[in-house]
Amino acid sequence: MKIKNIIFDFGGVLMDWDPRYFFKDYFNDDEKMEYFLEHIAQSEWNEEQDRGRSLAEGTEIQVKKFPEWEKELRAYYDNWTVMLKSDIPQNVDILRRLEKTEYQLFGLTNWSEETFPYALENYDFFRIFNGKIVVSGTEKLIKPDPKIWHVLLERYNLLADESVFIDDNPRNIEMARSLGFTTIKINPDTNLEQELSDLGIKIH
Repeated sequence: MKIKNIIFDFGGVLMDWDPRYFFKDYFNDDEKMEYFLEHIAQSEWNEEQDRGRSLAEGTEIQVKKFPEWEKELRAYYDNWTVMLKSDIPQNVDILRRLEKTEYQLFGLTNWSEETFPYALENYDFFRIFNGKIVVSGTEKLIKPDPKIWHVLLERYNLLADESVFIDDNPRNIEMARSLGFTTIKINPDTNLEQELSDLGIKIH
């Protein structure tokens, strides 16, 4: 089957987001920071905001659980933009070059509906998708739930076996593969152009 569509995850693929970018200076103590991120503001908690829970509600739930960490927990979303350090230039360059090809480009991201607009406004490459982006916080569904891929396929009338899905999370890659997508797993040292070329996708 000929590939027609290329679907990008954002965090870890096109955007460099990590709470450590803020909390490293905030704590000035790596051990304390890692404890906080692993046990107090853990990724499972943040994912619930990506699934559609409001930032305010998520914060209050966690403050109630860990009142001694209230200051740090309130700092989390107040300083979220510091955690969004930059784009990932080599992959954004590939996206810009793909815009000039015949492939259709889509976004499928686990991202809070409240914080995603900041990224949209501050990084011009998002316009390349022409609004064809499925955001977990808006849909109240989160990868690796297969339903969020079905939202993308149905909304834009796509076939999984005509689509490449690019993500940095192994669970999401595994699920996409099981749904019939061709996949590319991104690591910090991945040569995305080479990976696409290996699939027969040439970028000029």
